[in-house]
Amino acid sequence: MLKQERQQIIVDILNEEHKVIASDLSKRLSVSEDTIRRDLKELDNQGVIKRVHSGALRKGPPVEDFSTRQEISNETKLNLATKALHLIKDDMVILIDGGTTNLQLVHQLPLSLKATVITNSPPIAMALNNHKDVEVIMIGGTLFKQSMVNLGVDTFEALHTMRADLYIMGIYKIDLQIGISVPSLSEALVKRKMASISTEVLGMVTNDKLDTISNHIVCPTDKLTYLITEQIKPDIKKLYEKQRITIID
Repeated sequence: MLKQERQQIIVDILNEEHKVIASDLSKRLSVSEDTIRRDLKELDNQGVIKRVHSGALRKGPPVEDFSTRQEISNETKLNLATKALHLIKDDMVILIDGGTTNLQLVHQLPLSLKATVITNSPPIAMALNNHKDVEVIMIGGTLFKQSMVNLGVDTFEALHTMRADLYIMGIYKIDLQIGISVPSLSEALVKRKMASISTEVLGMVTNDKLDTISNHIVCPTDKLTYLITEQIKPDIKKLYEKQRITIID
């Protein structure tokens, strides 16, 4: 078998199974583990996969800027957002950070909602303009344009004085073993702080983000109270539920 053929098989297996172990691939493809490790290293260098200790994970969707992401999978994001509506009640203090799925959720909130919303996302604050009974607390900081959220020391410090009933976390990448991760260290620190000051944490995740990782860990997956997703495999669903996460799919 040619190297290119073998590497394509590895990618196909990874897309189907979401993660691979080098020792297992060695047996399945009848080559040495050293050969598999070289293949994984090459594929990682090409940006096709994410190599981890003992194997590899799917790379997941590319990190696009906010305006680009607004045009992607809108129907799916709307479906996820609709499933979250029953978790939002009157008189709650809701913490919402950036993300196009989070913005979809805000657009679906009933105009009659009475709540306090804390956010570091200017688009989300603006989307709540017509909700007369929603008090919006905008957290300042330095605008990170790629995600359209405020980050930095000012953002982090402001969160010290706040508590929330529900944190709606925008999720970039999520993996059961490694946790929730993002490309930016500053964003990881702010998200981690937001989770720590919230009674419950909700994440809405499109299927292509499951079993993927990025550079900076926000927190373990068991920090989530609810995970709303789509087409999750029964065995993966059970693993999340073992972490006492309520799966809504």
